[in-house]
Amino acid sequence: MSHPHPELGAPPKLPQGGLRVTPLGGLGEIGRNMTVFEYDGKLLIVDCGVLFPEEEQPGVDLILPDFTTIRDRVDDIVGIVLTHGHEDHIGGVPYLLRLRQDIPLIGSKLTLALIEAKLQEHRIRPQTLEVAEGHRERFGPFDCEFIAVNHSIPDALAVAIRTPAGMVVHTGDFKMDQLPLDNRLTDLHAFARLSEEGIDLLLTDSTNAEVPGFTAHERDISNVLRNVFANAQKRIIVASFASHVHRIQQILDAAHEYGRRVAFVGRSMVRNMGIARDLGYLKVPAGLVVDVRSLDDLPDDEVVLVCTGSQGEPMAALSRMANRDHQIRIVPGDTVILASSLIPGNENAVYRVINGLTRWGANVVHKGNAKVHVSGHASAGELLYFYNICKPKNLMPVHGEWRHLRANAELGAMTGIPKDHIVIAEDGVVVDLVDGRARITGKVQAGYVYVDGLSVGDVTETSLKDRRILGEEGIISVFVVVDSSTGKITGGPHVHARGAGIEDSAFEAVRPKIEQALNKSAQDGVVEPHQLQQLIRRSVGKWVSDTYRRRPMILPVVVEV
Repeated sequence: MSHPHPELGAPPKLPQGGLRVTPLGGLGEIGRNMTVFEYDGKLLIVDCGVLFPEEEQPGVDLILPDFTTIRDRVDDIVGIVLTHGHEDHIGGVPYLLRLRQDIPLIGSKLTLALIEAKLQEHRIRPQTLEVAEGHRERFGPFDCEFIAVNHSIPDALAVAIRTPAGMVVHTGDFKMDQLPLDNRLTDLHAFARLSEEGIDLLLTDSTNAEVPGFTAHERDISNVLRNVFANAQKRIIVASFASHVHRIQQILDAAHEYGRRVAFVGRSMVRNMGIARDLGYLKVPAGLVVDVRSLDDLPDDEVVLVCTGSQGEPMAALSRMANRDHQIRIVPGDTVILASSLIPGNENAVYRVINGLTRWGANVVHKGNAKVHVSGHASAGELLYFYNICKPKNLMPVHGEWRHLRANAELGAMTGIPKDHIVIAEDGVVVDLVDGRARITGKVQAGYVYVDGLSVGDVTETSLKDRRILGEEGIISVFVVVDSSTGKITGGPHVHARGAGIEDSAFEAVRPKIEQALNKSAQDGVVEPHQLQQLIRRSVGKWVSDTYRRRPMILPVVVEV
C-alpha cells in the first residue's frame, strides 16, 4: 500500500493521457468532502462540503476546503457533481461559487433542491442539471454515469467517470440496506456491469470500515421508536440532522400512530422538511404537522417537537433547551430522543447536552441506551461484498479518518486487490492514474479555511491559538505613557486583568518590575514603542509564570507623548 510522506513536493506536470485525482477534503477527517479530477486541462469536482468546528476552534462557524489550487483555474471547471444533500458534501458550494457563479451543479432532484435553497440565502442563482440513476452525461472530457446508492438521505448517487485514462468510480456515501424505506436499493447490478467494463480506480466510503458485519436496516428503528412513543408521558422532543428525511419519516409515522401532532423547530429543519414534503420524499398525513406556536393549545401527551442539535452544536435548538436559553422549556417527564450518531470529536459536547437535559428532568433516549440510530455507511461485510463485485484495478479509500482509511485498505487487500495498487492518501495528496496504475505524485495546499461570521479565511491558526489562550488563561493589559524622546515613564503603568484569575490589587508587586525594566531601557536609549512593548510583555509574563504558574495573553500598550 502506498501512502503519503510529509516531504512530498509539488506534483509534476500531468502526463499526456493521464487522469489526476486531488482530494481537497474528506481524507483524514469526517466532513469537508471535495475531490478534483483533472484530464486534458479540464477539472471536474465531486462534492464540496464543510466540516463543523470542534472545541479547540472557538468562534469558528464552518471549515471549508482550501480552494487555492483551483482559484486561478475556475474557468477550467466543467461542473460540480453533488453525490447527495448532506452538509459535509454540499455546504461549501456557496463559497466556491463566489469564485465563479455559473459553474454547473449536477445532482439528483432532492440534492439540487437543498443546495438551491441554501444558495438563495447567499443570493446566488446557480446553473443546475438534474440527473438520476441510469443517466449518462458528458462534461468536457468527463463522461459521467450515475448509479443509485442508498444512504441516510434519499436520492444519493455514486458516479462513474470515464476518460481516455480509464474509468474511475466514486461511491459517495453509501450502504447496502436491503429493506430501504423508499425501496431504492444500491444498484449492485450497475456496479457489476461497470466491473465487467473494467474499473481502473475505485474511491470508496470508509466511514464504517472498522465496523464488522453489515449495517442494520433503517426500518429496524421503527419498533424502538414505537416503544418510546408508547411509554412517553409528556412531550417528545426529537433531535436529528436537518437532512435526515428517512429518520424524520419514521418519527412522523410513530407520531401519527400514537395520536400526536408534530412541529419542526429550527430554520434548517423547517426548510429542509418543507422541501422534502413538497417533492414527495416525505409522506405527511393531513393535519399531522402544525406550527410550533399552536402547540400551547395541545396537551403535552399529544406533542412531538423535531429539532436540530443532535451533535451538541452550541447554537442549535437542543443545546439551548439544555442551557435554559430557548423558548421551549424542558420539564420533568419530557422525553428527548437523539436520533443520530456521534460524529468523532463531538462526544463531549453531546454528553454535555444529555446531562443538561437530564438535569431538568427529561428522559433522554440516545444511541448509547436504545437503538434509535443506524448508520448510513457500509460496514466491513458490505465493503468486502462490494469489492468482490467491483474488482477494481486500483483502490483509493476516501471519506474517513486515518483509522478508517487504513481499515478500508486492508479490506480491499483481503479481496485480492494488490497492495501496491491501493493508495492511502490524505487531503492535498495528488494521485495520478497513468497507464492503468494509480500512484501518489505530489502534494498541494489543502489546509483548513475558517468561516467566522462574514469573514472567510481571515481567521488563522495563530488567531485560534490567541482565542484559546484568551479562553483558558485570560488577558492582562498594561498601559504606559512614555516620553517620545527619552523613553522615560510619564504615566502608569496601569495593569488590569480579565479572566486570568488575578485581582488587580495583586499587580502592585509587578509595577516596580515594569518601571525598573523601562528605566533601564531608557538609560540604554531604547525609545521605539514596539521594543518597549516586548520588554513589558517579558517582564509581566515572567512574573505571572513564577507567581501563578499561568500563561495569560499579555497586551502591552505604549503611548508616546
